[in-house]
Amino acid sequence: MGIQENSNGDGGLSTITMGKINRYRRMDAEITEEEEEQVHNHKSSNINNSTKRFVIACAIFASLNMVLIGYDVGVMSGAILYIQEDLNLTEVQEEVLVGCLSIISLFGSLAGGKASDAIGRKWTMGFAAIVFQSGAAVMSFAPSFNVLLVGRLLAGIGIGFGVMIAPVYIAEISPAVSRGSLTSYPEIFVNVGILLGYVSNYAFSGLSVHINWRIMLGVGILPSVFIMLSLCVIPESPRWLVMQNRIEEARLVLMKTNENQGEIEERLADIQAAAGDPNGKNKYEEKAVWRELLSPSPALRSMLVTGIGIQFFQQITGTDSCVYYSPKIFQEAGIEDKTKLLAATVAVGFSKTIFILFAIVLIDRAGRKPLLYVSTVGMTICTFGLVVNLSLLAKEQVGIALAILFVCGNVGFFSVGMGPICWVVTSEIFPLKVRAQAAALGAVVNRLGSGLISMSFLSACRAFTMAGTFFIFAVLAALSIAFVHIFVPETKGKSLEQIELMFQKGEESQRGQFELEDMAHLVQKE
Repeated sequence: MGIQENSNGDGGLSTITMGKINRYRRMDAEITEEEEEQVHNHKSSNINNSTKRFVIACAIFASLNMVLIGYDVGVMSGAILYIQEDLNLTEVQEEVLVGCLSIISLFGSLAGGKASDAIGRKWTMGFAAIVFQSGAAVMSFAPSFNVLLVGRLLAGIGIGFGVMIAPVYIAEISPAVSRGSLTSYPEIFVNVGILLGYVSNYAFSGLSVHINWRIMLGVGILPSVFIMLSLCVIPESPRWLVMQNRIEEARLVLMKTNENQGEIEERLADIQAAAGDPNGKNKYEEKAVWRELLSPSPALRSMLVTGIGIQFFQQITGTDSCVYYSPKIFQEAGIEDKTKLLAATVAVGFSKTIFILFAIVLIDRAGRKPLLYVSTVGMTICTFGLVVNLSLLAKEQVGIALAILFVCGNVGFFSVGMGPICWVVTSEIFPLKVRAQAAALGAVVNRLGSGLISMSFLSACRAFTMAGTFFIFAVLAALSIAFVHIFVPETKGKSLEQIELMFQKGEESQRGQFELEDMAHLVQKE
């Protein structure tokens, strides 16, 4: 009877073994087996949970720089009101001060791609933090516009390093199944930083004009301590380690960041194949990275169109103007009191931060492309709505309420799709050999677009009116819908190596194959 109950299709072998071990404990043999199975399952669960926690911690630490970036963007929108009053800035100086950070950051992004290949991904993030904090300190104590501009330029270089390296690092360290949501973390932290900047504006607005904006800018220095500590916790990217022929170190990192231990060697082999041969002789040695980018193959050309194009449309649709100049927009709508203006911008920050959470939850479930459709269509509708509102209802009470609603809607829809997914797509579509510098090129386009918008917004409003300027943004937002439809593929659930193959052989011819592979992975998991 005991043998029959314990036979599970293994020819009674397990029963015989248990009988030898527990010949005096036959009555509780079944309990022992169940307990062993529970222990095994509990141990596997602990491994999986530990792996998830470690990957999430790495993504959070890698994204801390983005808090500084977001804070600087958010705080400047309110601080500029008091800087202009304290230092007697002209409108041109005001535009230069706001926009130069984005322009100068493109040089940081260009240098960041090269630096991240030379010294590694995580130490590039550390360097970005140091440079940014130096700029923030200079701005806080600036006695004049010229010194303030120097600090702003330093901060811009740090931002350039930060915006291109954090998504690349997270994409390279994350499992394919959760890469989308994890690579969106930098955008979450940008939005948190923007919100903190808006709150800081409101909190310190009651101080004297000579002091309040300095405190607003100086508070941004505080997170640097956590950033430096994070470098002691996070590992280096396994793909960068493979590029340096440090295979064993890469294997150890993969063991910490992958739940399925059986896939580690397979992933390591894929990374080695993408990086070059096992002896460290790169198969792309004969062709420099930048020469390859300037004279790309058809597959790489498609990747560049997608990566650079989505970065271009992220900025050219004018969302940064809503972030930097929301007080100016609300002034145009009819709000005159500075404290009320800054309170309204806090609502913008909350909208931006809350809506990014929807993206994090849905990006690896619904996919990249559906969220991009929702985002671009929503931004188009809100921008057209703002145009109508500023044209017909300015200075009226209902016009003020609608202006706040449309601005919050614009930044909210941006956060659902274009904000985070732009960086996700750019960090995952390029081959390993050119990934850092191609992502840097995309970041350069992004920063250049941001700088042009922020430096020309006030002048454009003077030339075309604010409603006319937003009409241009609305048309560009409508064009971004067409771009997403034609040029952006769905990359949900695919490994970085699969995505590279998808571009090499064409999305249409590979779609069926990858869907079958995705189903196979699901069946294996079940």
